[in-house]
Amino acid sequence: KKRLEKCNQDILDYVEEFRDFSKMVLSRLAGLNNYKTEVKSEVENLLTRIERAQRDIDYFGSVTDSNSCIEVHEDLVKQQLFEAAEEKKKLQLMLNASCDHMLAGIKSLKIVKKTGDKQGSWMKDPGKKHTKIYLLNGSLNNVILEFANIMTFMESNPSLKARRVTLPFRWEGTGHVIYQGFLFYHRHGSLNEIIKFNVQKRSITDQMLLPGAGRIPAYQLSPSTKIDLAIDEHGLWAIHAEPETGGNIVITKINHISMSVEHTWDTSCSSKDAEAAFMACNTLYVVYNLPSGGTSLIKCIYDVLDAVNTYEVPVLHFPKRQGSHSTIHYNPKEKQLFAWGDGSQIIYKLHTKQKV
Repeated sequence: KKRLEKCNQDILDYVEEFRDFSKMVLSRLAGLNNYKTEVKSEVENLLTRIERAQRDIDYFGSVTDSNSCIEVHEDLVKQQLFEAAEEKKKLQLMLNASCDHMLAGIKSLKIVKKTGDKQGSWMKDPGKKHTKIYLLNGSLNNVILEFANIMTFMESNPSLKARRVTLPFRWEGTGHVIYQGFLFYHRHGSLNEIIKFNVQKRSITDQMLLPGAGRIPAYQLSPSTKIDLAIDEHGLWAIHAEPETGGNIVITKINHISMSVEHTWDTSCSSKDAEAAFMACNTLYVVYNLPSGGTSLIKCIYDVLDAVNTYEVPVLHFPKRQGSHSTIHYNPKEKQLFAWGDGSQIIYKLHTKQKV
């Protein structure tokens, strides 16, 4: 019984202690709640100040970024101008800026012979010291006729004295050229493959693909020619048109030794109503006509070095002839145009002047 009474007393003591402890805890919790409210208020005040400071930082940051953008933009423009100037210097070195003449007029024409189809191409090799004449008849063929000289070509039946060279692949169009003993031509059946063929050894030396070319004709009035190759004082060029340029003509400088692209220019000259074009002294001359044939006119030129004020160049007429051309090629050694017009082989003599 004493033990039971003692246990009960102990329990009562524990309960009393627990009650006191609970009161103390509740009292402290109440204090904590008050403290919590104070802390919350201070934190909210601190957040407000932080937000205000962040806005100030963002403002000054935006001003700094804007100034940085202006500086970066100015630096970018300066860099682009510098690179453009350096690129022009490289082009001038590559293209030998001493070539400073331009076409001022077409003085006269001579119809050398009338032989072959309506379309074709004939030429001399300006890169060799010989007088041989090459005739490539038609827009789809694989036989070259080589003549000893122009007198042999002018004979009544010249093909009997011609050396026949058969190509392994047919050409397409009339835009081929012979330069330093090699024939360069667009291979028939390919989109834009250019073949380099050694005429004397009768073998293919190299080939290349011309990016962007071959999808549309180079000239609207000569639809068989997708790639027109040209020779001037500085070597081999390619003339073609692309859908991405709206049909405007594109010119590409080709390294004839490595068969690689050196540079490409998008011109403002349209292929619409164009029948032919040629390069002379780094400058493209585009020849226009009527679809039914008429007087051929040079109405658009493009100088790759911007040495010619194209707005001051007058329209140039081809003299004393009505018809059309399937090919017009410039011979830089003789400063003449070798043209094929409606089956006639024509030479045009040129009048030149200094570029201004």
